[in-house]
Amino acid sequence: MIQTIDDLRRYIRTIPDFPKPGILFRDITPLLAEPSALRFAVQRMADAVKDRNPQFLAAAEARGFLFAAPLALELDVGLIPIRKPGKLPSATISHSYSLEYGTDTLQMHQDDLPQGARVVIVDDLLATGGTVEACCRLVEKAGGKVVGCAFLIELVDLKGADKLADYRPTSVLRFHGG
Repeated sequence: MIQTIDDLRRYIRTIPDFPKPGILFRDITPLLAEPSALRFAVQRMADAVKDRNPQFLAAAEARGFLFAAPLALELDVGLIPIRKPGKLPSATISHSYSLEYGTDTLQMHQDDLPQGARVVIVDDLLATGGTVEACCRLVEKAGGKVVGCAFLIELVDLKGADKLADYRPTSVLRFHGG
């Protein structure tokens, strides 16, 4: 039975040198395979952001969806999918951002959020913060107000929380090295 954060930590597998040498990949697959671990993780994420009174959660594909959907149910709020270009069927707005080697673009439907809606951005893992910062900017471009960011895992050494400080990031598990 999962009763503590340390119990939950056992469900995160560390895989060295994936996807390239020197990287310690934090694999969430064992957690997803154990309902009690997933439930505990989602409940801890909900506890961390419920006082921000979100009206919506927003998450980028694909692993962010794995936590955002049950978290939206737990908080009884709407869920806004943020996707790569060409994946959403209605009119979209876009935000492009820089990566280590190039740029990427995210989109959401232009009519998903009422003006001023309170939104928490959700993802499985916080590393450098670039993708989540792009999600925040996209939600703001759509007229929403980002009131927080929630993560299952934070890779502390990569300092993504510093980049997102204005958005009050929170994480359930924190790991050094990554």
